[in-house]
Amino acid sequence: MSANEAKWKANQEKVAFLKQFPGLLRSWDEMAGHTITSVTSIEQSEAKVLILDNGSFAIVPPLAPEPQQLRDGITVVQTHIRTRYPNAYREYEALVQRDREATRMARMENILGAIHNNLKDIPELKDRIRSLVKKWNS
Repeated sequence: MSANEAKWKANQEKVAFLKQFPGLLRSWDEMAGHTITSVTSIEQSEAKVLILDNGSFAIVPPLAPEPQQLRDGITVVQTHIRTRYPNAYREYEALVQRDREATRMARMENILGAIHNNLKDIPELKDRIRSLVKKWNS
């Protein structure tokens, strides 16, 4: 076996052992029912090591959920959050409504802009729009 092959094999064995290290948690579910007793920074990294009351540990990335994950997470636990942080939840609901209305108005503006920009090139568009309006009103 060459020195490079030996190095590669030694590294593979080391990594396999690290992944099976005693006490290392591999899922959030394994933390249920335990308390985090310490949070330790890892030098040269934003990751942290969480030590639990039973001696197990987890290495976790920074808490930086994407906006969709934040929205979905808040929705999943809304009963808890709404009761515990009522003012913040009301503000969130108001912002959601504002965003929906802004989205609706932007869509309408886009549609009207498309109609306006295409009237010159598609003269029959006016007739089709009139026909649609008549159909909606009847």
